[in-house]
Amino acid sequence: MRAIVAQQVSTAAATSIWNRLEAQVGDVTNPHAILDQTDEALRAAGLSRQKAAYVRSLARHVAEGTLPLDSLPGEDEAAIALLSSVRGLGRWSAEIYLLFAEGRADAFPAGDLALQVQAGRLFLDGERPGERQLRALAEGWRPHRGSAALFLWHCYSSPPV
Repeated sequence: MRAIVAQQVSTAAATSIWNRLEAQVGDVTNPHAILDQTDEALRAAGLSRQKAAYVRSLARHVAEGTLPLDSLPGEDEAAIALLSSVRGLGRWSAEIYLLFAEGRADAFPAGDLALQVQAGRLFLDGERPGERQLRALAEGWRPHRGSAALFLWHCYSSPPV
């Protein structure tokens, strides 16, 4: 759900929306608490109409057991496919979830703009690679691409020396 909230907004905006959502819903880990909210309540917390629908879709999948977050497939691509089957969760969201919620060492969200920018700065004379090009570059970092992602994010958010 955090990945949905964070899609296409700044980190500060995502944090603000998340805090309002927690205040509105209470236990955001309980899918029924989400499903009990009206669209107006989710919108008042700061979710767009589309993101409210995505949050509801995620909650419904978890509540119905079609997205067993406690027993996702062990193979990353299979887990990404299952997560991505939920409306509003694409590959980036699935990879972010695998990296941060599950601690999977090789999860690498190559579609992330900050990763692309920083990889371009460090390896491509400042030219930002696209997702496909960054994925190819990151192949050499297996099975530790998650650590590479954390390093790239750290460098991206640090002042230049």
